Amino acid sequence: MNNAKMWLVVPPAVGVPIFLGAVAVGSFAVHVAVLSKVDWYNNYLVGEELSSTEASAQLLAPKSDTAKASYAVPQQDGSLQVTIILPDGTSTQALIQPSQLQPEL
Repeated sequence: MNNAKMWLVVPPAVGVPIFLGAVAVGSFAVHVAVLSKVDWYNNYLVGEELSSTEASAQLLAPKSDTAKASYAVPQQDGSLQVTIILPDGTSTQALIQPSQLQPEL
């Protein structure tokens, strides 16, 4: 132990509770600081959905026209036939050649 001589100055009956108390106070202070900086915690406490604030809703669902679903079917020649369902409900297909596919790791 590097600090074994410390117990000659401070008895363990005093030093150990002070050390554990300092750890508890530090942990509590960190938790209070984190929870005071986030905006979703108050909504959680009152039972609202976590995405009810505008900022978090924008992060979860950006306003862009993206595809709703896509399906990839392997072909005999090693390529992939991808069916993409667009936001307006129409679908389109794409064929990805083997030279454009990255090998799986």
